[in-house]
Amino acid sequence: MEKLIRFTNIDLAKITNHRSGEVKFGEKMITIPKDTTSISSFLETTSARYVLFGIPEDIGVRANFGRPGAYSAWECAIRSVANIQFNKFCKGNELLVLGQLDVAEEMAESEGLNYHNISDRKKFNDLVIKIDKEVAHLVSVIVKANKIPIIIGGGHNNSYGNIKGTALAKGKPVNAINFDAHSDFRILEGRHSGNGFSYAFEEGFLHKYFIFGLHENYTSKKVLSKIKKVHARVRYNTYDEIGIRKFKQFETELEVAHNFIKEEPYGIEIDLDALPNIASSAMTISGFSVEQVRQFVHYFGKNQNASYLHICEGAPELGEEKNNHLIGKLIGYLITDFMKANDPTQGIIRAMDVNFTEVKSTSIK
Repeated sequence: MEKLIRFTNIDLAKITNHRSGEVKFGEKMITIPKDTTSISSFLETTSARYVLFGIPEDIGVRANFGRPGAYSAWECAIRSVANIQFNKFCKGNELLVLGQLDVAEEMAESEGLNYHNISDRKKFNDLVIKIDKEVAHLVSVIVKANKIPIIIGGGHNNSYGNIKGTALAKGKPVNAINFDAHSDFRILEGRHSGNGFSYAFEEGFLHKYFIFGLHENYTSKKVLSKIKKVHARVRYNTYDEIGIRKFKQFETELEVAHNFIKEEPYGIEIDLDALPNIASSAMTISGFSVEQVRQFVHYFGKNQNASYLHICEGAPELGEEKNNHLIGKLIGYLITDFMKANDPTQGIIRAMDVNFTEVKSTSIK
């Protein structure tokens, strides 16, 4: 894993705001010791259930005519996560911070490329393919160790590597649920952020795919026709029919989507450009709320077939200068929402708390 820049305890200490009387995630999260030679062996033996890493790139976004900036989400996110309170609701020692993929070389090569230039577009595609291989390999190693990857992008092009890596580790195709304003199921025209799922589908790594909350104004007729042809394996609902026309209900649609993918291992994909006024490569002014995406992550995270969480397209550097930390804070909420829902011990702990409260109340009476 020469393309991995490991996160260390020193790195955590630098970004954790220590405070008397409080314990932060940054004081409890696990990192891999410097003298560890086999990352895969360490992952197999660590007590952490979740493995967090970042992909600080926006090459796939720019290859898809999007605005740059998604590379900045990882640094913002890890700073926020390190300063979450460690308490009975969520345990920082359940999270291993692996580090970030070293994509500096690819980012440097992409500087100055113009997607309107056909030869440059080919270079963009080739760089995305290089990153695909690293993402797929790293995700595969994590999943083979019976851990759950939490991936912070980067562009949505990385969905391909997430799906491929999980499928290789599981030894079979996997499913995916995508909370997104766009299908990312576009034609196979060279790799970019708009066709990660279609490439994974075409190459046999993606079995069933559900797109939750498509924006009707920004989904082409060609994509809709393609989805119709593979209806048995690819389905969707739209934000417009849920949030505007009210033909469908949010809670009911969660169940419909879940029933479609739940029988096999699946990945949870969250594209932050589905949320209004969140700084991203393709910002929107209309869409689901932050509370709804948190409910979405909780709902799909509860199933033990949930095999990874990917949060992408956030671009703090495109936000307001004084509030660009909010993207990291949002990502932190989504990570802990997933951990709380997915950890099988949390339900037992909460039930014990409720029973204790009831017994205490009865004894007082």
